[in-house]
Amino acid sequence: MKRRVVITGLGTVNPLGNSVAESWAGVREGRCGIDEITQIDTTDLPVKLAAEVKDFQAEEILGRKEARRMDRYTQLAMAAAMEAFEDSGLQMEQENKDRCAVIISSGIGGLNTIEAEHTKAMEKGAKFISPFFIPMTIANMAAGQIAIRYGFQGMCSCVVTACASSTNAIGDAFRHIRDGYAEVAMAGGAESCVDLMGVGGFASLKALSTATDKTRASIPFDAERGGFVLGEGGGVLVLEEYEHAKARGAKIYAELMGYGANCDAHHITAPLEDGSGAAKCMKLAMEDAQIDPSRVDYINAHGTSTHLNDAGETKAVHAAFGAHAQELMISSTKSMTGHLLGGSGAVEAIFTVKALQEGFVPATIGYRTPDPECDLDIVPNLGRDAAIKVAMSNSFGFGGHNASLVFAAL
Repeated sequence: MKRRVVITGLGTVNPLGNSVAESWAGVREGRCGIDEITQIDTTDLPVKLAAEVKDFQAEEILGRKEARRMDRYTQLAMAAAMEAFEDSGLQMEQENKDRCAVIISSGIGGLNTIEAEHTKAMEKGAKFISPFFIPMTIANMAAGQIAIRYGFQGMCSCVVTACASSTNAIGDAFRHIRDGYAEVAMAGGAESCVDLMGVGGFASLKALSTATDKTRASIPFDAERGGFVLGEGGGVLVLEEYEHAKARGAKIYAELMGYGANCDAHHITAPLEDGSGAAKCMKLAMEDAQIDPSRVDYINAHGTSTHLNDAGETKAVHAAFGAHAQELMISSTKSMTGHLLGGSGAVEAIFTVKALQEGFVPATIGYRTPDPECDLDIVPNLGRDAAIKVAMSNSFGFGGHNASLVFAAL
């Protein structure tokens, strides 16, 4: 018999706030975390806006020595993990460390460090490259650092599936616990690419919004959408086997019931236009959760504010849910946070869990111009109080990666 898996800890640093409480307050307010880019000079770039983490003092949180040996994406992951671990109430002296796993993702890894050290090497020579260059840049180091800090000696892994990365990480951790390989896992991901290469690369790809009005930049499902807004941040969830959590008297936010993952096998950046791959993924997640589509009340959409994604995801929801698609609510919190790439799925999973816990459905803010291709209830502009019981969170990534999670209130 498959074991049940629940969420007992949450932690995040993202453009809406540097904690779960602050971030969730921003979601409830419908606050926009997008503003002018401060981390680089955008004079020669067509993109002027991003969703940056604000007032984040890594040295205060991690200590000066440790912070200087981590890329910013790892710093964000560590801060999120620290909050999640404390929130969970876990006492490691009471745990079997071999049965505690870490699966923390990043879609790109330490791009800030790569850019800075490459510049140094070109200007001064290769002998000036930092000895910490490699461990700071590799995408698995956030997972490794978190495992080291807390002594988690079970499986430690990093899933890299572009913008689906941290949703895959959570799903893989869920299966790892459900199938009996661990009792506890910290899962999620982080990203920080608001630098010249990150912004410049996505801009060259014509993927980013060039809007200068922050309220009209990340506008998922709006007919005037013109690309995503690059964001940064991280999210970590503590997953536990249900009986293990009950035995130690842990507070339980929600149950993780199902996980679907597949691939469009279609194009390096574009999703299938008919949404068929994403639809199959959502169906896989519901089948895994053993629920009928009619039980899903809310979907936290991938909702990137690109034409192909939003139209394709709408078609996917229609295909996966049939007539019930017109009854459920679907919103994109990327309208508030921008797109956190490999960190997006974890942060959105946290928002989905909080939505279930508090009975509040986040809005898709900044919505103004309806698009006939996006004809679902996207909870425009104002969030809603609603007694939702089952919710889904979707993430799709370059390469055709699709991942969906199904959560339920307890």
